Amino acid sequence: MRLGGALLALLIGLPCTVAAGLPSLQDLIDETEENGILTPPPGVYAGPVTLEFPLTIDGQGQVTIDAGGKATVVYIETDGATLKNLHLTNSGTSHNDLDSGVQVRGNFNVVKDCVIDNCLFGIDLQQSEHNIIRRNKISSVDFGLGQRGDGIRLWYSFHNKIQYNECVDVRDMVVWYSAENEIIGNKMIGSRYSLHFMYSRYNLVEDNWYYGNAVGIFLMYSDGVILRNNHILHAAGPTGVGIGFKETSDLIVENNEILYCASGLYIDVSPFQPDTTNRFWNNTIAYNGIGVRFLNDWTGNIFHDNRFADNLTQIVVGGGNSANRNEWLGNYWSDYKGFDRDHDGVGDTPHEIYAYADRIWMDSPFAQFFKGSPLLETLDFLERLAPFTEPELLVRDPEPKLNKEDAGMTEVTGQAEMP
Repeated sequence: MRLGGALLALLIGLPCTVAAGLPSLQDLIDETEENGILTPPPGVYAGPVTLEFPLTIDGQGQVTIDAGGKATVVYIETDGATLKNLHLTNSGTSHNDLDSGVQVRGNFNVVKDCVIDNCLFGIDLQQSEHNIIRRNKISSVDFGLGQRGDGIRLWYSFHNKIQYNECVDVRDMVVWYSAENEIIGNKMIGSRYSLHFMYSRYNLVEDNWYYGNAVGIFLMYSDGVILRNNHILHAAGPTGVGIGFKETSDLIVENNEILYCASGLYIDVSPFQPDTTNRFWNNTIAYNGIGVRFLNDWTGNIFHDNRFADNLTQIVVGGGNSANRNEWLGNYWSDYKGFDRDHDGVGDTPHEIYAYADRIWMDSPFAQFFKGSPLLETLDFLERLAPFTEPELLVRDPEPKLNKEDAGMTEVTGQAEMP
């Protein structure tokens, strides 16, 4: 015997209020046969609604579900349901209740081609597997950055496909305690964390565009993740980071483009697991304030065939240590001053980065205000001309590439645009 959606909501404690004065979509859902297709007549319908059995709801771009500012617009409490071509709007604003456009609490569901706006959270998945979240346009409520909800949120959820969604002015996209998910082709604009992993292993992140967010991608305690072909631009401000790593191991970071960020790569005690490495191959790290910032003297990172182009400072290491215990080979460095007399595309001498007087702004917080000023530039020039102490070697690349293309990437123009 199948319970009605309103009765089910009452029994399991979900809100069952509806937007005043609007026709009930829940009644149409309850009248639909299991695995049937519901195509409501065009119009605005009352939410919240609950799906307790598999069916397809196709709004054909002409149906709005309005929760009237209360709770979540659509609860999926089943396996095998599909929502598509719907406009979901006006959720509640409770962070404790995760008021959302859609809450998914099942497996093998599909949410695609929906517009979700004025909802605190966009799409929230908990303990849900093998779902597809595709081509949705999501924005949060008009709150301050930290008070918004997440555009897409995964919690203890596995084998899901998050593809080609666009999130604008939300808080974060988060993946917590979740594994084997594919996050492909998404866009995130004007938010805090474009993508934040916590304790989430073996996920694939590919072909995403992250523009104008405080942080591009940040991985914490999340091993075995592949980051490939992502574009991260303008993660600026005092905490701006293109890709950050905290105690994260066994990564593949390849063919990514990180431009105009405060720090391109931010590495803190990574890799963390014994006998593991993090591999950085064929990435473009250009026009950032700092190319790679190491928070500590660490090892296990392999940098091959990357392009470090016109960063204000290529490498920074916290505590006056060196980054040379990591492996650097065959990278392109825009500030390389050597020659290629045999024309093999590789510099005749190694590229070496030393710490001179420009360490003042790294070691003294108050001096950071003067970074790039004529005073520090003059001190740095004098220190290089006649060093008072032995400068410290930060990085040594024995085979620097002379041409950007030889490092495995095409020309960087600085004019990257989102598709």
